[in-house]
Amino acid sequence: MKIGIGFVTGRRGFKQLFRTYVNNWNEHGFVEDASMTLRLFVAYDLAYFGTSASDYKRVDPVLAAKLDGVSYFGSTAIDEERRSLVREGVLDSEESQLLFGQGYGKKRNAVVWFALRAGMDRLLFIDDDEYPLAALRGDPVRWMGQSVLGTHLAASADADLTHGRHCGYISPIPRVSFGDGLDEGSFAELIDALSNDIVSWDRIRQVVMGDGGVTYADPAFAGNGSAEEVPAVNGMKFISGANLCLNLRRGGADAPFFNPPGARGEDTFLSTCLGDKRVVRVPAYTFHDAWLRYQPILHGVLPRSLDAVEARDRDVVRRFARATVGWVRYKPLLTYITNRSAYEATIESMDATFAKVSPALVSYFDAPEFGHLRHELKRFHRDARKHHELFERTKAAWTKALPWARSHPLA
Repeated sequence: MKIGIGFVTGRRGFKQLFRTYVNNWNEHGFVEDASMTLRLFVAYDLAYFGTSASDYKRVDPVLAAKLDGVSYFGSTAIDEERRSLVREGVLDSEESQLLFGQGYGKKRNAVVWFALRAGMDRLLFIDDDEYPLAALRGDPVRWMGQSVLGTHLAASADADLTHGRHCGYISPIPRVSFGDGLDEGSFAELIDALSNDIVSWDRIRQVVMGDGGVTYADPAFAGNGSAEEVPAVNGMKFISGANLCLNLRRGGADAPFFNPPGARGEDTFLSTCLGDKRVVRVPAYTFHDAWLRYQPILHGVLPRSLDAVEARDRDVVRRFARATVGWVRYKPLLTYITNRSAYEATIESMDATFAKVSPALVSYFDAPEFGHLRHELKRFHRDARKHHELFERTKAAWTKALPWARSHPLA
């Protein structure tokens, strides 16, 4: 079996992450297993944090030798592949640009594409701020190592996609001390306006307000839990973009990642394409280090406690504000796809909520981004139908190109 590991990264810490995961695979016996090969597919973005190619390519050669190969794809390599597809007549220029280019969705597409061309059987996506550990509630915090790859492989033979759970700092929403100009009711209205069928204020209140923004792993699930099939909700089978394994021999690569221009949500929009797929949730956690405060974990240093995420931390507020804008940008299209009959009512309700709560949010967080929510909503509401058409054309282009990828192996 040929196993691909996909990273879409823009952080200098990739080399330490590489070391951690290769050692994890070695510890669990996958490196020595003659029945499989492991190959990395790394799409990197130099502009994200002003990095250089060497930040990704100068990995430990001893560890790299344990793998079947490491393939790197920067903007130049991806663009050359895109132009080659146009020259070969596989896609026209517009179609190629729908699939490949800048943005997380398009870079994820590039990783899937090159994994298909390399003849991989599975492709496991891992984010560059996730570690193969489960954090369990306790004083001190208890840590449990995770065989992320092994758990996915065990469940993926008869599934199209498998995805695991996340612990640590999953949500960018900080813990808020209500009062001082912002009451719980107003904040709950904001979260409900941004929410989907999975995220709700009741859940956020428990995790963020109760546990200070830390999500702890369920010890029963992290230890020896059972895989469970993901049900469809409004036509969607929710996944995450990482701790995600695609079965490339079944239907795991039948649809592309996509996000509206200027927005995120590439995993969410892929979720809308999985109604006829078998999607399984597996008992493997990754620890999400959203603010990169716990990178010593990559060197074997496990913290005894996990700090709360407080709303008065300026870095936290900036991330929360950017995330809020991102949610506003992609919700119109998501609602248009999944609940079109309630689309107009949903947009009107969101607009009314933002008009009511934005002034208090701007004042409390000292973040002008919250004053722009109505403008962002109006802009992406105006373009929702256009973005939907763009999504449909992207899916059609991907379907058109897939047979070529499978029949033209990489040299």
